Amino acid sequence: MVKDVATSVAFYRRLGFEVATEWSTYAKLVNGTGILHLATPGDPPPDRPDVVLRAPDALSPTVAAAIVVQVEDCRRACAELVVAGVGLLGEPFEPEWGGEVRAFLRDPDGHLIEINETR
Repeated sequence: MVKDVATSVAFYRRLGFEVATEWSTYAKLVNGTGILHLATPGDPPPDRPDVVLRAPDALSPTVAAAIVVQVEDCRRACAELVVAGVGLLGEPFEPEWGGEVRAFLRDPDGHLIEINETR
């Protein structure tokens, strides 16, 4: 869920997604490895009548889920994102167990995004 579809579409385009479908309250974006659906909050539809979806609080340090974008070279992808004006939460990091390099950022609504390279 996002507060403003156009703002989120512009952000995710910088992450390499392309628009497949876009309306004022919904967008479907695609890249080489996945599909991302963006929608604004609204009344629950009949198939989930008691579940209300909302965008996260962008200032909250707590998240319930993360979006993982798999890339071939995390450091290169992050350098390109920084050039495109995307702020990272920290430098690309290789955990002690190895096997991956990852970095994190937040989208305009506060969703946590992991840029991940698995070796």
